[in-house]
Amino acid sequence: MRPNFRTWVKHILLLLLTFVTCTIAGVIYPFGRIPLFPELNSPEIAGIVEVLALLPFLYFNLVVQAVTLILTNTEYLLYGLSFSVSVLFILISHEMGHYIACRIYRVDATLPYFIPTPPLVGPAGTLGAFIKIVSPMPSRKAVFDIGVAGPIAGFIAIIPVAGLAFLTMDEVPREIFALGEGDLYFSDPLFMRFFALLFGRELQFLIPNGFYFATWLGLLVTALNLIPSGQLDGGHAIYAVFGERVHYWTGRIAFVAMALFSIFGLYFFNSPSGLLFAVILAVMMRIKHPQPISDAPLDPKRKLLAFLTLIIFILCFVPFPIKLN
Repeated sequence: MRPNFRTWVKHILLLLLTFVTCTIAGVIYPFGRIPLFPELNSPEIAGIVEVLALLPFLYFNLVVQAVTLILTNTEYLLYGLSFSVSVLFILISHEMGHYIACRIYRVDATLPYFIPTPPLVGPAGTLGAFIKIVSPMPSRKAVFDIGVAGPIAGFIAIIPVAGLAFLTMDEVPREIFALGEGDLYFSDPLFMRFFALLFGRELQFLIPNGFYFATWLGLLVTALNLIPSGQLDGGHAIYAVFGERVHYWTGRIAFVAMALFSIFGLYFFNSPSGLLFAVILAVMMRIKHPQPISDAPLDPKRKLLAFLTLIIFILCFVPFPIKLN
């Protein structure tokens, strides 16, 4: 299944459009410096009906403001590019990991589809990317290799972006630092904490920039994909290692765990982010995993790689990614 010229054009256009929407999203709150709808703080605006009536105009003005600053202010342009180029580098690495593994096993698959969204609709200007596999898997070995190739490639791509983040983030002077300022807090996974130790920097005193937010999103996407459910990458790995029965139950256990996380997070930590994960897993556990042609078990090397993939998941996962102050 080799893509023709028309297919290349379609996928490249989606990639370019995603690049544009990501760059715009990168300069808007919460990833950038342009605040959201400060006009709504006016005492003259009261009532939900009035707010809803104004939102389309305010949103249009916000996007125009962001585009204008990107085109006229080098500082905003570089900040937006640091975010969008980093996010797309991680997404491309992830999807090409899957795609190249498919080519190795002669499994027919599409080129990566990038999903652009208007800024704020998809907070990062995208809902990610995916490839569509359109032929049967030849073996459990192929299921495993194709499944884990994406998150491993994406995780490797995150490392240089994280390095750039810690090399370029400014530091808040200790004398003016106040814990808990702001109305949105991004929880740092273990990976970020290890990198902070490596660079000898304290996360609580660092001012996040485009590279940091791209790293954070890349880790979040990697963790979500490695949850052992349905046809997520983690679901493929669990199916290949343990078989259909274990895959069935891990999907349901993951859903229950994430549903509980979402309730506890909302109640105790004012964190609504788990709700989206619970919904995704509710859909995923209802999707039956396709059975490969050969059901031969995996070799010890791949079982070791499965353990290393679990380590990647632990480094990337946080139960409450976003907290509201």
